[in-house]
Amino acid sequence: MTPTQLRTFHLVAESGSFSAAARASGLSQPNLSSQVTALEQAYGVRLFDRRGRSVAPTETGRQLHGITIRLFAVHDEARALLAGEQALTRGHLRIAADSAHHVVPIMAALRDRARPLTFALSIDNSAVVLDRLLRHEADVAVMAKSVSDPRLHAVRLRTDRVILFVPRRHPLARRGRAPLAALAGQALVLRERGSITREVLEQAMAAADVRPDAIVEVQTREGVREAVAAGFGVGAIFHSELGDDRRFHRVLIADAQLDVAEYAVCLQERRRVALVRAFMDEATRLAAI
Repeated sequence: MTPTQLRTFHLVAESGSFSAAARASGLSQPNLSSQVTALEQAYGVRLFDRRGRSVAPTETGRQLHGITIRLFAVHDEARALLAGEQALTRGHLRIAADSAHHVVPIMAALRDRARPLTFALSIDNSAVVLDRLLRHEADVAVMAKSVSDPRLHAVRLRTDRVILFVPRRHPLARRGRAPLAALAGQALVLRERGSITREVLEQAMAAADVRPDAIVEVQTREGVREAVAAGFGVGAIFHSELGDDRRFHRVLIADAQLDVAEYAVCLQERRRVALVRAFMDEATRLAAI
């Protein structure tokens, strides 16, 4: 096993295909293929399943990719330390977030600060976002989840509020504010477990002994919206995310504290990496506006 073989494997695993890795690295596709093949033959393993023009890591490949992510993250950190405050000029930043609403302004500010930068943004619930960060599958994260883990560094961005939303003809649509008890006997449309909106609302209902009739669980925000629009029940969402969708009426909970803080988060060990540091700096600047 050579450093070149590991780096080649890492490039292909990150890119999803040999051709994409060749374009990203400037190396020839046959060269990349031969390096990976040599690594596989040296240990008698298969690292990728070839699927037409794309590849997917095998279980062994997935585990090795987890190691190379950490390995090259340390390499990037060492390079950032030696480079000191060298100007940020290029790079690729992997971002995990529980909502695009809070993270895109930071990305835009970072893009305007230094070009060319590229981004990979994945959206999921806060539990998955945190897991991706801890597994080194994301460089930074933005999520509505308070963290006290010493491995993490967090910047508080802003506070948002969980609200309800219903179709225009729903009985609750006539009320701009309603007590939590109004949800008793109602069908609710909520994200999967791990979602902060669901967690906050369910905790408030449990404390007030409010029991809904049923919960319809939907995996995405778009799915929740469409289910609510179709009359499956009352939805919950952050106030800033509902937007100006004329299908819905927003309802504030009058007697429960449903405010939630949003944070930008990175690993403490990666704070000195240039792109991570720049992202957190922009998050701090925007939070102060």
